[in-house]
Amino acid sequence: MKLWQKETSTNNQVETFTVGQDREMDLFLAKFDVLGSLAHTKMLESIGLLDKRDLDEIQKELKNIYKEIKAGKFTIEDGVEDVHSQVEMLLTQRIGEAGKKIHSGRSRNDQVLVDLKLLFRNQIQEMVTSVHELFKVLVLLAEEHKNKLMPGYTHLQIAMPSSFGLWFGAYAESLIDDLEVLLASYKICNKNPLGSAAGYGSSFPLNRTMTTQLLGFDNLNYNVVYAQMGRGKTERILSQAMSSIAATLNKMAMDACLFMNQNFGFISFPDELTTGSSIMPHKKNPDVWELIRGRTNQLQALPNQIMMLTTNLPSGYHRDMQLQKETLFPAFQSLMACLDMTKLMLKNIRIKDNILDDAKYKYLFSVEEVNNLVLSGTPFREAYKKVGMDIEAGNFSGNYEINHTHEGSIGNLNLDEVSKMMEVMIAEFKFEKIEKALGYLVK
Repeated sequence: MKLWQKETSTNNQVETFTVGQDREMDLFLAKFDVLGSLAHTKMLESIGLLDKRDLDEIQKELKNIYKEIKAGKFTIEDGVEDVHSQVEMLLTQRIGEAGKKIHSGRSRNDQVLVDLKLLFRNQIQEMVTSVHELFKVLVLLAEEHKNKLMPGYTHLQIAMPSSFGLWFGAYAESLIDDLEVLLASYKICNKNPLGSAAGYGSSFPLNRTMTTQLLGFDNLNYNVVYAQMGRGKTERILSQAMSSIAATLNKMAMDACLFMNQNFGFISFPDELTTGSSIMPHKKNPDVWELIRGRTNQLQALPNQIMMLTTNLPSGYHRDMQLQKETLFPAFQSLMACLDMTKLMLKNIRIKDNILDDAKYKYLFSVEEVNNLVLSGTPFREAYKKVGMDIEAGNFSGNYEINHTHEGSIGNLNLDEVSKMMEVMIAEFKFEKIEKALGYLVK
């Protein structure tokens, strides 16, 4: 069954190629397709295109289908082209002619667009929740280990003293900026394209403001041509935000792989969170971190994949856009898996004590010695030269006292201030507005 089919049938090879993985990908959209139809049919009744009796039948059965989807009992049958066709077919089978009326004033183009926007909003909410959970784990670890010193590196060379408080806290603060990027993409996702039809509007007197309110959108994509042009652009911007989160996880995973290495030996994990070797009995491999690193590298390539799918397309709909689902939908699952595994690993991390007691780290404190000389009145350049000559002559023993007190330094992590920044950021998303609107729609 195809919504657009008339009398002619499509060549089987063409059908297989053009449908691709749409049925599998459309299962991600199923509940959002029903939500869109719930809002759209309410609007149709308000402008006289549905009578109250038909609306009541349609609404009741759409809510039943929604419950089936949430219970995992919904499938797209063989021979049915996509989720939109499946929902309309079920509706028509169950309530008759009224089910055939739900597509008035819509095209599959704007139906897909609104489904995607609703899915993206939902995925963003899940990402924000998971990132916030990871943030709280990192802040707790930063506070717990704030007095444990570790080497800081530049060019992978021993540089200056750092601390595990700084290390954990750095990634916590990085996540705030990642959510700032995600917030920008959320604002773009949270505009209603429904009513743009095939990209050129409708001669029906649609009330697009009404569907915007019913679906909890902040605003409309007013221009109907731009609503269609937003497909591809929305996905690209969202993928850029996802790649920002992925970049933070990627760097943390690389650090963890290094710090687990015996030549560093700063951190370790319980045996059940590492893997062994088929030939070397001593091995404890950081496979989880390596796979996080690999997956997040793939996620950082995502914006470019989407850009290359949609670059050089003129305005209007093109079937190329279908392929974005196959790229983006699995990426949601991959990023969420990386966030979950990062939380699991960090909750079980073990930190080595007294790392800097090792003599090889004594030059970490050369800058401290330079600063001490400056504080006692020696010009900086002279102090720098003196400490450098002492090191070359083997006369530098190292001063192991750390007196960093400025904001964001070893002795002043400002974790309370960073946590407040995160709370302000979370509040910016205003998810409660969406939850209230959708809750009213399906009750």
